[in-house]
Amino acid sequence: MKIGNKYGTHRVIEPQGVLPQPATKVNNNINTLYDNELLIDVDVLNIDSASFTQIKEEANGDKEAIKSIILDIVSKQGKMKNPVTGSGGMLIGTVNKIGPALQGKIDLKEGDRIATLISLSLTPLRIDEILDIKTDIDQVRIKGKAILFESGIYAKLPDDLSETLSLAVLDVCGAPAQTARLVKEGDTVVVLGAGGKSGILCCAVAKQMVGDQGLVIGADYSDENIERLRQVEVCHKAIKLNATDALGCYQTIEALSEGKMADVVINNVNIPNTEMGSILMCKERGTVYFFSMATSFTKAALGAEGVGKDVNMLIGNGYAVGHANMAIDILRRNKKIRSLYEELYT
Repeated sequence: MKIGNKYGTHRVIEPQGVLPQPATKVNNNINTLYDNELLIDVDVLNIDSASFTQIKEEANGDKEAIKSIILDIVSKQGKMKNPVTGSGGMLIGTVNKIGPALQGKIDLKEGDRIATLISLSLTPLRIDEILDIKTDIDQVRIKGKAILFESGIYAKLPDDLSETLSLAVLDVCGAPAQTARLVKEGDTVVVLGAGGKSGILCCAVAKQMVGDQGLVIGADYSDENIERLRQVEVCHKAIKLNATDALGCYQTIEALSEGKMADVVINNVNIPNTEMGSILMCKERGTVYFFSMATSFTKAALGAEGVGKDVNMLIGNGYAVGHANMAIDILRRNKKIRSLYEELYT
């Protein structure tokens, strides 16, 4: 049998000795399938928000230029890893072939529709054609193939949600799951980028967790997103805030919290330089959770030290046990969120 490393190191071309995510180039040759790999026919790529925002800015919003950038990245690296942000996204596809070493060990069969729950930044991908680019929801419709390693996680697409809606929600399902772990009853929680795809889900979970004595503040820079927050009623206060204005963030949350500051700050903003705003609005020994792929570890670590803030800082892990089912269940239980997401992502 031809067994590859379960983490996919057998597909790494350069540099040797690293895992597929930090690799600069992986082998996306689908003609040779290892016995412990899945081959997927890919329909849709959901590019992560930080990456797609950067690509759109580089392309000045031109779809043909966006297409060229994406094709260039994949042709050079064998995967969709944005060289500027280092991030990827996820995909929807149909199981084409299951390696013999995996048959009977996983709950899939050929023809099943799945969403991968691992990043495109480590997934061997071949794009044969880009059919459409939906710039408003960060999705790219393609004809192509991808490889899922033995360690790769996935979710079968639910029957009661559209595929594009499922993809949009599953792309950020780690954020609400981690929010549930961090927030407790009575907390003051600030969610930055609250009106976006991940932000609304985080607000919904946080509001449930804090109970009647807590406070959830949803902050966003977009007037349209603030209106969406009010529409779905997932936070106690929806405010306009520039997350790159650190002192403005501090002063605003100081006033709203009557000087107590936030117990938990969830950062979902898809642009750089929001680290210090997040840190300053957090109370001493509080928690800042950076789910945003635009986060700089250096800016966060040295910035907190520079202002003398003793806060716990967590880097967002896109995986948490049960995260996919939890995110899908939010839509099933909350008709207002589901209605909004169906309007935005289908």
